[in-house]
Amino acid sequence: MAHGTRDPAGVSTVRQIVDALRRSAASLEIGVAFLERAEPDVPTALAGIPAGRRAVLVPLLLASGYHDRVDLPAAIAAARPGTAHASVLGPDPRLAVALADRLREAGRRPGEAVVLAAAGSSDPTAVESVRTQAALLAAELGTAVTVGFGAAAAPDVPAAVAAARAAGAQRVVIAPYLLAPGHFADRLATAGADLVAAPLGAHPAVIALVLDRAASTAG
Repeated sequence: MAHGTRDPAGVSTVRQIVDALRRSAASLEIGVAFLERAEPDVPTALAGIPAGRRAVLVPLLLASGYHDRVDLPAAIAAARPGTAHASVLGPDPRLAVALADRLREAGRRPGEAVVLAAAGSSDPTAVESVRTQAALLAAELGTAVTVGFGAAAAPDVPAAVAAARAAGAQRVVIAPYLLAPGHFADRLATAGADLVAAPLGAHPAVIALVLDRAASTAG
């Protein structure tokens, strides 16, 4: 289950993730659903699963917030009670590996400051989970990583980039804490950084993490 976007590239990326999951776990029947802005929605996808078949919903979300704790349980209760609800993907050391790879692919060099850019949330638990992921990425890179948010939390991404420059960084690179392109990812190009990495997408670490979340819930 992904959040959803009207950006065709974002929907395509989610479908690439699903295709990679199917290739990695051919014995599983894997479908896709979106919370909003794309079809099928979660209730429709859940209602289409035959009665009597065990189902696990894995949120393609990087932090737990309102969607994970309220919207998804409500959709499960309304459309297919008994569906198992897996944990969100982050924070996790495997996401740090994927983020570091995306930074390297973008051309980030050692010594360049890194800002982890997250969409943002008014939920303190979600905000703290992003900061935990930043610490995991810092350990993976061996350098400090600061955090910027798109909305609902501070600092915003441009302020985080400016703070890195004020602290003496010659170059600043943004690591999008996002699975797919969309409105927020597009805005990062104007946040003042020298380089913006790609979203996580169908990175092998993401695929392994999703399958692990499903397996641990199905057990």
